[in-house]
Amino acid sequence: MLAAPAMAQTKPAAKPAAAAPAPAAAAAPKLVPAQSDIAFTFRQMGVPVEGHFKRFDAQLAFDPKNAAAGKVTLTIELGSATIGDAATDAELVKPEWFDTKKIPTGTFQSSSIKTLGGGKFEVAGKLSIKGQAQDVVVPVALTQAGGTTTAVGSFAIKRLDFKIGEGEWKDTSMVANDVQVKFKLAFTGMAPL
Repeated sequence: MLAAPAMAQTKPAAKPAAAAPAPAAAAAPKLVPAQSDIAFTFRQMGVPVEGHFKRFDAQLAFDPKNAAAGKVTLTIELGSATIGDAATDAELVKPEWFDTKKIPTGTFQSSSIKTLGGGKFEVAGKLSIKGQAQDVVVPVALTQAGGTTTAVGSFAIKRLDFKIGEGEWKDTSMVANDVQVKFKLAFTGMAPL
């Protein structure tokens, strides 16, 4: 049985409702340091040597569906560099290498992010180490699993462009100029791909 239509009731005009609060901005993705790594590889006297930075942080404002509006800032504590040898690690903080007393951090600040498709992106920006800034383009691949988004990629730099290895260490026959940087950065709280 159908119900009879409700009769319209006349009410006095209601006051306009207060504007609903704006929806809260989505929380920025958070770095998961225990699942992240920044590594570098160079050749010393022709032998590959791999090192890592133990302390770094990343700030990310990024929606994979609107990558062009995204921003990435990475800060690396240069004094946390290690190649697993205490004597060499102690040399890395000295003025000839990272000069961490004068400039303790290196930074990467994105200037543009381009979507390449299939979870792949191209991030351009400035890498600053030891007071020297260089433009770099970094290919990044994103994967998501269990609420964690992982960004991986690698790019090459020339250490002498950043004055890393000054004095007698400028000799590239001892320590090659080419350095490969690899990273894996895990985040929680990122929008789905």
